[in-house]
Amino acid sequence: MNFSRPVSSIVFFVSLVSLIRAGEMPTLESRDKEQVHLFLLAGQSNMSGRGRVEPADKKIHPRVFALSKDSRWVPAAAPIHYDKKRAGVGLGKSFAIQLVEENPNIVIGLIPAACGGSSISSWAPGRYHSPTRSYPFDDAMQRIRRAEQDGTLKGILWHQGESDSNPEAVVTYAQNLRNLVLRFREDLNAANVPFIIGQLGQFAGNPWDDSKKRLNEAHLLISHEIPLVGYVSSNGLTGRDKLHFDSASLREFGRRYASVYLKLIEQDMDQHSEKSEADKTFSN
Repeated sequence: MNFSRPVSSIVFFVSLVSLIRAGEMPTLESRDKEQVHLFLLAGQSNMSGRGRVEPADKKIHPRVFALSKDSRWVPAAAPIHYDKKRAGVGLGKSFAIQLVEENPNIVIGLIPAACGGSSISSWAPGRYHSPTRSYPFDDAMQRIRRAEQDGTLKGILWHQGESDSNPEAVVTYAQNLRNLVLRFREDLNAANVPFIIGQLGQFAGNPWDDSKKRLNEAHLLISHEIPLVGYVSSNGLTGRDKLHFDSASLREFGRRYASVYLKLIEQDMDQHSEKSEADKTFSN
C-alpha cells in the first residue's frame, strides 16, 4: 500500500499551519487591495493542468495565493484546480512567481476556473458543462467577484481549443472567442483587462490537422485584432500524452505567459505615454 501522497499532504499542511502561526506567512487579506493583483485561469484541461505533481510544486511562495474550492485564499500549491480528479501541475503558479519576482511590491491571487474538456460554447452565460458539473462562465464570474473583495483583476489567462479542433466547431471558433473576450470585459466593467491566449500543444506523434491549424489562426487573429490580447507560443514544449503538456513544459509555459503579459502592459503604458505627450503638444 502506498501512503506517500497522504503523508506528503499532511506534512505540507502541518508546515503551512506552523508558518502562519509563527507569523512568517502573511495572508493575502492582510495586504492593501491595490497590491493584490488577481488573475483568472480559464479554459480547459491544459489550463487546469494535468502535469505530474513533484515536491517543488508543493513549495510555497509567500506572495502567491490561490482561491480554493470553498472560496478561501490559500498559498498556491499544486494542484490549484479541482475541476477533475486528474488535476495536477498547471501554468498558473510559475506565471505568478515570475510576476512577483519582477515586482516586489505585489501579491498575486490566482482564480482557478478552467474546466477540463470544455468547448468554447460552454463558456457562455447559463451554459452547463456536465463533465465538471459546472457552469464555466457563470462560475468564473462568481469567483472573480468574490476575489475582487480583496484585490484588483489584472488579467485573464486562457488556454482552450482542443475540444473545438474539429471541422464543425472550428468554423465559428474565432467569433465565439471574440465574443468571450468582449463579454468578460463588459460584464466585469474592465475594458482594458489583458487577455492572454496560449497556443495548443505541438506534440511529437500527434501532428496538427487542418482543424488545429485553423484554430491556431483564430487565436492569432484575435490577438492581433483586439487590443490588449496576447498570444503565447508553445514551440518546443513537450507532452505528457498526446493532449496534455508535461509538468516541466507547463512551468515554462507559465513563464512565457508572464513574459507576454509584461510586454503587453509595457506596450500599453508606452502608448498611453505617447498619447499624453501628443495631447500636451496639441493643447500648447
